[in-house]
Amino acid sequence: MTQALPTSIDDTLARLLAHDYVADRQLATVVFLALKLQRPLFLEGEPGTGKTEIARTLSAMLERPLIRLQCYEGLDLAGAAYEWNYGRQMMEIRLAEREDVGRDQLGAELFSERFLTKRALLQAIDPAQAVPPVLLIDELDRADEPFEAFLLEVLSDFQITIPELGTVKAATPPIVVLTSNRTREIHDAVKRRCLYHWVDFPNAARELEILRRRVPNAGAQLAQQIVAFVQKLREIELYKLPGIAETLDWARALMELDALVLDPELIQHTLGVLLKYQDDIAKVQGSEAARLLEQVRREAQTPV
Repeated sequence: MTQALPTSIDDTLARLLAHDYVADRQLATVVFLALKLQRPLFLEGEPGTGKTEIARTLSAMLERPLIRLQCYEGLDLAGAAYEWNYGRQMMEIRLAEREDVGRDQLGAELFSERFLTKRALLQAIDPAQAVPPVLLIDELDRADEPFEAFLLEVLSDFQITIPELGTVKAATPPIVVLTSNRTREIHDAVKRRCLYHWVDFPNAARELEILRRRVPNAGAQLAQQIVAFVQKLREIELYKLPGIAETLDWARALMELDALVLDPELIQHTLGVLLKYQDDIAKVQGSEAARLLEQVRREAQTPV
């Protein structure tokens, strides 16, 4: 039994929050519209800003299955939508030869649904699905550009044309979420079929609320210092800025170390949780980390 769609932007905000997804109003608006208009939702932004988590949250919130297509270089139609089970087809041909089955009958049987291996895209629009799922097409920018052409029919009409079988069309459109970390530009033809939203890093207040919900055992002072320090880090020119996921991982790591507040030595020893490139770590560790922590402490003592 699925849950009803949100009835308003405020309802969308509240229901996302009930599943510990702290969205701003702009994101809640585009999510609400995508659900009401039955349009794919294209989310672009830096890694670790919560794009993938939106699909997971919608799946839980609406009690629908989540089907995830993780994109990668070389992904093609066989990996994303469907392929024929050639091994079973060969076995069927050998059996048919023994039983003297006619060619026309054999040809019709070989390219029936019985021999079709359904991948993520076809599973998502399968009219036999009891409940329309949430389809997550994750990190589309990692796939090759020609792959985007495969998606157009799915994004426009929620259907896939299989030359040997015909057109498979969803009885009820799935909820489709596409994400991109913008390592390359996605073709305009894909974007035109979607509602678009840029997911930015959260401000300090929203990130603190996320941290409180996801790591509730973190002390108030430690949580505030963690968020303030990460916010300062994002002002530095780094190869890879820490995302929300890194903030949460750092908080959990510091909890395991029984930390109550940040200190330079603690930051020095745990920078690898926040930063994933040695050049970034080398740039921050030592005096730079101490300087940022001093700013955090000074600003915390300054009355607002």
